[in-house]
Amino acid sequence: MFKALTHYVNPALEDFQNRTQISVAANESDCNFHIFVGPWSKFSNCDRAKDYMTKQGLSFTTLPGVEGKDVVTTIGTTEIVGWNEQAVKEALKAQGYPAEADKSKINYPMVLLILFIFVIYVTMVYGPIAAFLVELFPTRIRYTSMSLPYHIGNGWFGGLLPLTATAMVAATGDIYYGLWYPIVVSIATVVIGELFLKETKERDITSYEH
Repeated sequence: MFKALTHYVNPALEDFQNRTQISVAANESDCNFHIFVGPWSKFSNCDRAKDYMTKQGLSFTTLPGVEGKDVVTTIGTTEIVGWNEQAVKEALKAQGYPAEADKSKINYPMVLLILFIFVIYVTMVYGPIAAFLVELFPTRIRYTSMSLPYHIGNGWFGGLLPLTATAMVAATGDIYYGLWYPIVVSIATVVIGELFLKETKERDITSYEH
């Protein structure tokens, strides 16, 4: 679905990725996995190269480091040794990288259809969730029992999604790789739900015997 969004929103970017090989070669020890970025963060040239490509919405291949060189970025036939943002910009421009989407080429009906499907998926969750959650716990402890895990799930797991997904993309070079974060969490809920959550329709919700 997200690949389809790329296709219908920015076909020029999709075409650029299909015809242009991009790689970042560096030693693994020089590349770091950054989730929480702050004054304490130290970025190597490898980190800068990967971070830049990620922010441009570009997938790239990670290669082993070249002896004597900290990072080598290859865009098409252009090889850039070390980190040089201006040189990278010029190389991308020379290869025809679209700096922004051409609005005249956006397929609005298909984009709206995809977004509508996403909304349907959300309503499939939020439709039954209100009744489902309140039936999990007896009424006397329902507020705390429901509120605590619900907000941990939304606040921590949901709140960390953009940071974690972006770090995963930068680490792997695949702009769609960050989607594995919500996929794995969703799979975990299926497993936990099947193993530990029991049917509640026959229970007395005023009783502690759950």
